[in-house]
Amino acid sequence: MADKKIGEYYAPPPKMGKWEGFKKFLWNSETSQCLGRTGSSWAKILLFYIIFYAALTGFFAAIFTVFYQTLDNEKPKWMLDNGLIGANPGLGFRPMPPEANVESTLVWYESSKKDNYKYWVDETARFLKSYEDLEKQNQVNCSFEHPPPEGKVCGTEAASFAPCTVDNNFGYHVARPCIFLKLNKIYNWVPEIYNDSKTLPDEMPEELKQHIKEKQSLRPNETSVVWVSCEGENPADVENIKARDYYPRMGFPRYYFPFKNIKGYIPPIVAVQFTVETGVLINIECKAWARNINHDRSERRGSVHFELMVD
Repeated sequence: MADKKIGEYYAPPPKMGKWEGFKKFLWNSETSQCLGRTGSSWAKILLFYIIFYAALTGFFAAIFTVFYQTLDNEKPKWMLDNGLIGANPGLGFRPMPPEANVESTLVWYESSKKDNYKYWVDETARFLKSYEDLEKQNQVNCSFEHPPPEGKVCGTEAASFAPCTVDNNFGYHVARPCIFLKLNKIYNWVPEIYNDSKTLPDEMPEELKQHIKEKQSLRPNETSVVWVSCEGENPADVENIKARDYYPRMGFPRYYFPFKNIKGYIPPIVAVQFTVETGVLINIECKAWARNINHDRSERRGSVHFELMVD
C-alpha cells in the first residue's frame, strides 16, 4: 500500500466553470445535497431552530406575562413622589404658537387685522372643542357645596368663560386677548388649599392675597381653590399690563381633584383676559398656588412663562 501514489487515493475534483460550480452547489445529484447539505442535515437544522425560537418566544411571553401582572390599567404603579412625574404639577397655557416655532412662547398679533389674529382664535377654539368632544360619561354638575360623588367627575361649560368665547373672538379683535391656563394631571394628587388669609406666603401677589381675604370674608365656602395669579416678570412688564380678569374664577376649584382616571374627567381650566399696552413685548409668568405646589421656573414646576405682544 505504501508503494501506491497519493493520486490513486485522493483525486482532485474535476475543474468546472463558475456557473457549473454554482449549479452543483445548488443541487448535487451525485450526493443528493442542496446548498451543500443533505435533506436529513437540513431537517435537523430546521428542527433545531424551530425548538430554539419556540423556547425563546415562550421565555419572553412568560417574562411579559409576569411584568403585566404588576401593572394596573386604571392607575400607575408608582404615584406622586415615587413616580417620575412627581407630586408637583406644572402649569400650561393655550393657545400655543405655530408648530414651526415649537420652542417659542410668544403670542404676537395685530388686533386690527383679522387674518393676523385668526390663527390665535382658531387655535383657542380648537383647544376648547377638544374638551367638548370628550366623553360626557360619569360627568355631573358640581359646586363647592356639591362635589362629585364617588365614581363621578365634574363637567364644564364653555359659557362659563364669557367673555372669553369664540363668538367674541376671545378678545383678540379688541386687543384684550384671552389666555387659557390648565394644571397638569397627576394621579391621586390632592391640593393643600390656601384658604386662610392669615397664613398666605409672603411671595404671593398682593392682588391675590386681597382676593382670598375678600372670599374668606364674604363667601368662605368658595376658598377651596388652587389659586392662580398672572404677573409681569419685570417692573416694565408690570406697568404694561393694564388689567387682567379671570374666568370663571381666579383658580381651579378643589372639587376637580384628585384625578383618578375616571372616564369623562375634564381637567379644569381658567381663562385670563389681559388688557395690555400695545406695541411692546410683555413677559408674563402665571403661577398656581397651593401649599404642596413649589415654583421652579427652570423646571417648569407650578408656573408657566409666555410673552404677549399686541400691535
